Amino acid sequence: MLFSSISFLYYFLPSVLLIYFVVPKKWRNLVLLVFSLFFYFCGEPVYTLLLVFSSISDYLHSLFIEKYRGTKKARAIMISSVVINLATLGFFKYTDFFISNINFLFGTDIPLLKIPLPIGISFFTFQTMSYSIDVYRGDVKAEKNLLTMGTYVCLFPQLVAGPIVRYQTIAEELQSRTHSLERFASGITRFAVGLGKKVLLANTLGELGSILGKSDATVLSCWLCAFAFALQIYFDFSGYSDMAIGLGAMFGFTFPENFNYPYISTSITEFWRRWHMTLGSWFRDYIYIPLGGNRVSKPKWLRNIFIVWFVTGFWHGASWNFIIWGLFFGVLLTLEKLFYADFLKRHRIFAHIYTLFAVLISFVIFNVDASYGISGTLLGMFGFGGVSAVSAESVYYLRSYAVLLIIGIIAATPLPKIAANKIFSLAGNGKNAALAIVQPVFCGLILILCTGFLIDNSFNPFLYFRF
Repeated sequence: MLFSSISFLYYFLPSVLLIYFVVPKKWRNLVLLVFSLFFYFCGEPVYTLLLVFSSISDYLHSLFIEKYRGTKKARAIMISSVVINLATLGFFKYTDFFISNINFLFGTDIPLLKIPLPIGISFFTFQTMSYSIDVYRGDVKAEKNLLTMGTYVCLFPQLVAGPIVRYQTIAEELQSRTHSLERFASGITRFAVGLGKKVLLANTLGELGSILGKSDATVLSCWLCAFAFALQIYFDFSGYSDMAIGLGAMFGFTFPENFNYPYISTSITEFWRRWHMTLGSWFRDYIYIPLGGNRVSKPKWLRNIFIVWFVTGFWHGASWNFIIWGLFFGVLLTLEKLFYADFLKRHRIFAHIYTLFAVLISFVIFNVDASYGISGTLLGMFGFGGVSAVSAESVYYLRSYAVLLIIGIIAATPLPKIAANKIFSLAGNGKNAALAIVQPVFCGLILILCTGFLIDNSFNPFLYFRF
C-alpha cells in the first residue's frame, strides 16, 4: 500500500487515526502495531511473517545481550543478531545476483531462485540491527515489552522506505507521547507537502522519463531523461520521507530529517550530508567509525571510504550499476578530500556546477540496468556513437515539459519555503491567524489535486520499493 494511493488516503489513514485517538492511551501502541502489520500485509501477505520474525529475533537478542552485558557471551549474541539480519537481507536481496555472476564467471547453469524482494527489507533490517548494536554498546537499554518493540520495528509511517529511525531516537515516545492540535496540524501540512512532491512532481517527471526512454536517443533526449530522473528520484524519495515525518507527527513521534535540499550543494561531501541523511549517518556510525574512520593511516582511511561506498551502492540494489554508482561517489569524495576541497570552497559557482554535473552523471549510472547501458547512455549524452544532437520529437518534449522542469528545479531549492516564511512574516501579529486559514486551504487543495491525478492516472510508482 502506497501513501500516495486512494486506499491509503481515504480508507486506511482515517481508520487508524479514528481508532488511535478513541482508545485509551495504553492501547495506542497496540493499535499502531495491528494497523502496521495490516499495512504491510496488504503489500506482502507472506513476508509479514518475516517482519514479525525480525522483530522477535532482535527483541530476544537484545534481552540476552543485556543479561550477559560485559561478557564474551554478549558480544557473541550481538554478532548473532547482525549475522541473522545480514543473512536475511542477503538471501532475499542478493542470492540471484551471486548466482548469475557465478554462472557468468564459471560457465555454470545454476537456476535462479527468482525470490520476490520483501518490501522495505533494506530499511527494517538496518533498524533492527542498529537496535541490537546500540544495546550492546550501552547506548540504549533493551526493550522488555515485546509490544513496544514490535511497534518500533513495524511502525507503518517509516516501515517500507524510511527514514531509518533508530530506537534511541523514539524510545521515550514509544513509552509516552505528547499530542497537540498544533503538532497534528503541522504533521498534516508536512504530509501534504510530501504528497504533492510525490504525485504532482515525481510521478509526472517519471512519465517524461518513461516516454524519453522509449524514443530514439538524441543528445537532447538523453540530457532531458537525466534531468527528469534526477528530479524524479529526489521528489519521490524526499516526498515519501516528508509524508513519513508528517504521519509520525500526527501520532506523536519525531522522526529525523532525511533530506535538506541536496541540489544546492557545492561539493559531493556536502551533497551526502543533505541526501538520505539517515542512511549516511547509519553507515558512518556502524561501519565507517568502527573501521577507524579517518583516525588511521592514509591507506586504511582510503580503504574505509571505499568499503563504505561499496556497501552504500550494494545496499541500493543487487546489480553492478549500483556498485559502480557507490564507488563513483567514493572516488569523487576521496579526490575532494585529498586535492580540491579548498578550491571548491573558494569558487562556489564552479563548485555548484561541478556538483550538479557529477550528481547528474551518478543518477544516469544509478538508473540503468547494466554496465553496457551505462557506457551507451553516457556516450549518448555527449553525442558519441552516432547519436544526433536533437530531433523534432525531443524538442517537442522539451517544450511540453519545460514548465514542469522549471517548477521542479525551483521546488528542489529552499526558495518556496523562504518565500512562504517571508509572506507570513509580513502578517506580523496576524501570522497565526493567517496560518490557521492558509494551512487548511493549502492541504485541502493539495489533496484535491492529488486525488484527481491518482484517479485519472495509474502511473504511481515508488522507486525505493525496489531497495
